[in-house]
Amino acid sequence: MSAPPVSGEQRIREAFAGASGRAALMPYLMGGFPTLADSMRIGEACVQAGADVIELGVPYSDPLADGPVIHAAGTAALAAGANLAGVLEVARAVSEGVPVVLMCYSNMVFAPGVDAFLERAARAGVSGLIVPDLPHGEAPEVREACERAGIAQVPLVAPTTTPERLAQIGADAMGFVYTVSVVGTTGERRALSEHFAEVIARTRASTQVPVALGFGISTPEHAAQAADAGADGVIVGTRLVRAAGEGADPAGAVGALVAELAAGLDAAR
Repeated sequence: MSAPPVSGEQRIREAFAGASGRAALMPYLMGGFPTLADSMRIGEACVQAGADVIELGVPYSDPLADGPVIHAAGTAALAAGANLAGVLEVARAVSEGVPVVLMCYSNMVFAPGVDAFLERAARAGVSGLIVPDLPHGEAPEVREACERAGIAQVPLVAPTTTPERLAQIGADAMGFVYTVSVVGTTGERRALSEHFAEVIARTRASTQVPVALGFGISTPEHAAQAADAGADGVIVGTRLVRAAGEGADPAGAVGALVAELAAGLDAAR
């Protein structure tokens, strides 16, 4: 008798638990940038370099939370012909190594029908879903469809999230809580907030799932600081997306940076 399939939430939980005593390293990559084939190679390079979870963005013409580098990458990916089907093929390939958390906007979920979208994502091996323009509690049918599909709906919280709302989000969280380190959009920053520990601590007090920190983390030193401040996971996006667009070997460039970030986290444990 075959074993039951492992849910996405369980895969994510195991990835955090298996991060060798350090914070989980969670690179972000833009699906289809510079090309779909490149993004697949980039994802595989991230896994080989020490990534524990991959956040995979679906390019969108009018993003809410993306800073200029990721926005430009999404625009370039769309111009090159990237679409959801192609990005899900990237997810399928990368998910053989680590859990993949898909980041997309709500119209992509609702346009084909919530169940149809989630079933399609599950067939591609997606473990988690982040929808930054879908406020917590406003579309319970999405959470219900995620549960049916075995996909964790990952919430976001910010420094401005009220204590009452943070408690609600934390109680309902699946997979992990994506904790935004600063107010604003994604992007590289020279220095990290001195309030990282406070931001992480208030999220941790509200939930039983891991707490991952993102926005503005771009160097091994930043990653180590986030881990030292108590983050269970460290999300790095803009720096890696920028590297993907700068040279003739996107996968090699991103893989080298991920290896450096992994080394930074190893030193911090």
